[in-house]
Amino acid sequence: MKTIWFLPLVFLCFGIFSTGFGQKVSSRPAVVNIGALFTLNSTIGRVAKIAIEEALKDVNSNSSILHGTKLNITMQNTNCSGFLGMVEALQFMETDIVAIIGPQCSTVAHIVSHVANELQVPLLSFGVTDPTLVSLQFPFFVRTTRSDLYQMTAVAEIISYYDWKAVITIYIDDEYGRNGVSALNDKLAERRCRISYRRGISPGSEVNRGYIMDLLVKVALMESRVIVLHVTPNLGFLVFSVANYLGMMGNGYVWIATDWLAYEIDSGSLPSDAVDTMQGVLVLRQHTPDSDRKGEFLSRWKKLAGGSLGMNSYGLYAYDSVWLLAHALNAFFNQGGKISFSNDSRLTAMEDSNLHLDAMSIFDNGALLLKNILQSNLVGLTGPLKFGSDRSLIHPAYDIINVLGNGYRRIGYWSNYSGLSTEPPETLYSKPPNHSRSSQKLYSVIWPGETSAKPRGWVFPNNGKLLKIGVPNRVSYREFVSQVRGNNMFQGFCIDVFTAAVNLLPYAVPYQFYAFGDGRKNPSYTELVNLITTGVYDAVVGDIAIVTNRTKIVDFTQPYAASGLVVVAPFKKLNTGAWAFLRPFTPFMWTVTACFFIVVGIVVWILEHRINDEFRGPPKRQVITVLWFSLSTLFFAHRENTVSTLGRLVLIIWLFVVLIINSSYTASLTSILTVQQLYSPIKGIDSLTESDNPIGYQVGSFAEYYLTQELNISKSRLVALGSPEEYAKALKAGPKNGGVAAVVDELPYVELFLSSQCSFRIVGPEFTKSGWGFAFPRDSPLAVDLSTAILQLAENGDLQRIHDKWLVKSSCSLESAELESDRLHLKSFWGLFLICGIACFVALFIYFVQIIHQLRGSVPDDSVSTEPSSARSRRLQRFLSLMDEKEDVSRSKSKRMKTEGSSFDGDEEMGRSSKRRETGSNAN
Repeated sequence: MKTIWFLPLVFLCFGIFSTGFGQKVSSRPAVVNIGALFTLNSTIGRVAKIAIEEALKDVNSNSSILHGTKLNITMQNTNCSGFLGMVEALQFMETDIVAIIGPQCSTVAHIVSHVANELQVPLLSFGVTDPTLVSLQFPFFVRTTRSDLYQMTAVAEIISYYDWKAVITIYIDDEYGRNGVSALNDKLAERRCRISYRRGISPGSEVNRGYIMDLLVKVALMESRVIVLHVTPNLGFLVFSVANYLGMMGNGYVWIATDWLAYEIDSGSLPSDAVDTMQGVLVLRQHTPDSDRKGEFLSRWKKLAGGSLGMNSYGLYAYDSVWLLAHALNAFFNQGGKISFSNDSRLTAMEDSNLHLDAMSIFDNGALLLKNILQSNLVGLTGPLKFGSDRSLIHPAYDIINVLGNGYRRIGYWSNYSGLSTEPPETLYSKPPNHSRSSQKLYSVIWPGETSAKPRGWVFPNNGKLLKIGVPNRVSYREFVSQVRGNNMFQGFCIDVFTAAVNLLPYAVPYQFYAFGDGRKNPSYTELVNLITTGVYDAVVGDIAIVTNRTKIVDFTQPYAASGLVVVAPFKKLNTGAWAFLRPFTPFMWTVTACFFIVVGIVVWILEHRINDEFRGPPKRQVITVLWFSLSTLFFAHRENTVSTLGRLVLIIWLFVVLIINSSYTASLTSILTVQQLYSPIKGIDSLTESDNPIGYQVGSFAEYYLTQELNISKSRLVALGSPEEYAKALKAGPKNGGVAAVVDELPYVELFLSSQCSFRIVGPEFTKSGWGFAFPRDSPLAVDLSTAILQLAENGDLQRIHDKWLVKSSCSLESAELESDRLHLKSFWGLFLICGIACFVALFIYFVQIIHQLRGSVPDDSVSTEPSSARSRRLQRFLSLMDEKEDVSRSKSKRMKTEGSSFDGDEEMGRSSKRRETGSNAN
C-alpha cells in the first residue's frame, strides 16, 4: 500500500519540477510590445508604415522565429518634431516597450536617444542618417540604414572624379542638414577640394519662393557651378523650380542631389511638373542588391500600396528592421532573457511632480537585447544585415543615377569597398579592394543643358568685383615689370605674357593691378606671395620665382620663363706666356701621367729582364733603360724590342693610352694658343662658399634665403644690391675695396645685365633650376586654365616674340656666356688609366705565378736546412736569383731547329734515293 501511494507522489513532484524548469529555459511571453516613431505624412513615413505592418504580419505568421510569441506594435506620428518625439517616446515607456522602430528624423533621434539611454530601450532607426549619432554618445541607438558619412564620401569622390575643386552646398538648417554638410566638407578636404559657399534654409514654414530666389541669385554670382542639394523634398522641388526659372539648370551647371530625391522618384511622389526642372541632375540612392526575395516582396508591394505608392530603400530598411528585431528577440529568449521592468529610483523620487514620471520603467535586460541586435547576421531585402566594428551595416553602397526625360538612367555605383564603378558592388567583394584613380569609372552623363561634355565646374564670378592682382613695384630691371608713371597701369615682359594668356581664355576675367612696394627699392617677393593667403590679393603677377617655400602656400601656373641662380664674377684675359705649354693639363693630371710612365717602364722591364738582352746589364744601365724606354713611348720612338707576350700586351695598351693623351694635349694646347682665354679666381658656387669674400644679391630676390638657409652662408657676407649699376660698381671694386667677389642672382636678370656689361661673365653652372610663374590661391581653377594658355603661347611663338620685344641682347652678350677652365682633368681619363693599371697588374701576377712554379720545380744543390728561418732565407735568395738569371731562350730554339732540320734532311735523302732508282730503271 505504501508503495502504491508513493509512486503518484513521485510523478506529481517530477511533473511540477519539469514544468518549472521548462518555464525557466523558455520563458517566452505571449506578446512582446514594440513601438514605432515616424512621420506619417511624409513619403518615407507612408511607405515605412505599410512595410512595418507587412513585416509584423510575416513575422507573426512564421512560427519558426519567435516560436509562438507575437509582436505587438504601437505607432506614433512625430511629424519630425523633437518635442512631440520626446513626449511620444515617454508614453511608450509607460507601456513596457522593449524596442522602438525609428525614429525617422535626426532632430527627433537626438532627443529620443537620451531617453533610450536612460531606460535602456534599443532604437532601431531605419531613416536617421545624421553621422553625428554615434554609439559612444548613444549606445542604445542602432542605425539600420546608411549613415550620411558614406553618402557624403560618395559625393566627394564624384567631385574628385570630375576634377572639380570647389562646390556650393544648399542644405536644410537642422541636425540632418548641418551634420551632413559638415561630413561632406571633411571628405572634400581629404581630396584637396572645398566648399566655397554654403547656405542653410530654415526648416520652418516661412520659407517661400522669394526667399529661395534671393538665395539662388547669390549662388549664381559665385565662382563655382557645382551645387550639392541636401534638403527635404518640399524644399528641394522649390529650389529646382526657382533654379530653372533663373536659368541655373542650363549649360555649365552641375547639380548633385542626395538621396532625398531618389526615394521621391522611387515612390512616385514627384510633382507633375518637377521632372522638367531637374533634367541632368545627379542623384544618389542607397544601393540594395537584387534578389529573389526582394523581387517577390516588390510584386506583393503593388497590391499592398494599391499601385499609388512605390517602394523606396527606406521602406526596405524599415521592413528589415522588424525582422532584425525578431531574430534578436529569439536569440534573447534562447539565452534565458526575460521581459521585466523596474522603476528608476531617480524618477520615483520626484513624486510631487504632476508629470507621472514614476510610471516609466527601465527595461532590465535591455543591454542583452541590444547585444543580440548588434550580433545579428542574416540576409534581408536590403542585403546582409550585419554590423561592423563601428556599429554600421557592412558594405555601404549607393547607386548614382542621372535624371533624364521622364525617368532616370543609372551611370554607376559607389561602394566603400572599391569606390566608383560601373559594376554592381556585390560583384566586387570577391576581388581585392581597389581605390586607385585608374579603376574609378562611371558611364557618360547628360548634364543640365542636354550636353554630354563635362562642365568646367566654375566660371569667373559675375558679382561686379574685379580680381585684385598684386604686382611688384620694381625700381631695377624694369624691362620685366614696371609701373607706368602717373597712373596705375603696368608694363613689361611679365605683364605682356599675362595679358596675352588671359586673352586666350574662353571667358572674360575682369581684373585690376595693385602695386606692391614703396617705389624706392625692390619689394620682398615672399611677402607679396604671402598676401594671397591672407586674402589681400587674389593673385600675384610678375617675375615670381617658383620655389619650394612658396609652393607650399599658393599654386603657380606653368612657368613662362626659365630661371635659376647663377654666379657672376669679373674676369681678366690671359696672355700666352713662356709656360703656356703646361696649361692643357692640371697639376694632378701631370703627376698621374708621369707616375704611369715610370710604372709602365718598370713593369715592362720586369717582364723582359730574364729573356731580353736589351733589358739586362749593370744596374745603372738598367735604370737608364727603364727611364728612356718609358719616356720614348710618349713619341712612339722606343728602340727596345719586347720579346715576351705579357710585355707586348702591356705595351700595346699603354701606347693606346699615350695616343689619347697626346691627341687631347695637342687639341687643348692649340685652343690655348689660338683662342683668347678668360680667367676668374671664382670658379662657381663651390669656390664662392669656401672663401670668406662678400657676395652680392638683388634686393627682394629669393637668393638671400637660398644662400643663408640652403648653403649656410653667413648673412654678414651678403651685400644687398638694388640695380645693375650697383652690380657693376661692386664687382669692379672687388672685395678688397669694399665691393663683392661675385653676385648671385637669377638667370634672366643676369642675362639682361651682361647684355650691357661686357666685363663680367657667368662662372660655373646654374646651381638651381626653377622658373617664373603667376601665383594664385591653392586649388584655384584659374591657375590651371592660365597654364594651358601659357603653353599655347609657347607653341604658337607669341611667348618668344614677347621675350624679344623686351629682352633684346647686345653683341657682347653673344660671347661665351659661361666662364670655365680649359684645362683637362683626370676625371676625363681615369678610365684609360684604370685599364692600363689592370693590364699591368694582371701581367705581373701571371709572371710571378710562372716564377713560383719554376722555383718549386727546381732542386737546390745544398742540403735542406732543418731550421725554418734558414729555409725561408734560402727560398727568398733562390727566388731573387731566379728572377735575375737569364733564361737561355736561344738554346731551346736551336734544339727545336736542329730537330726540325734533321727530319727535313732525312726526307730529302729518301727523295734522292728514289730518284736514282727511277733513273736506273729507265736506263735499263
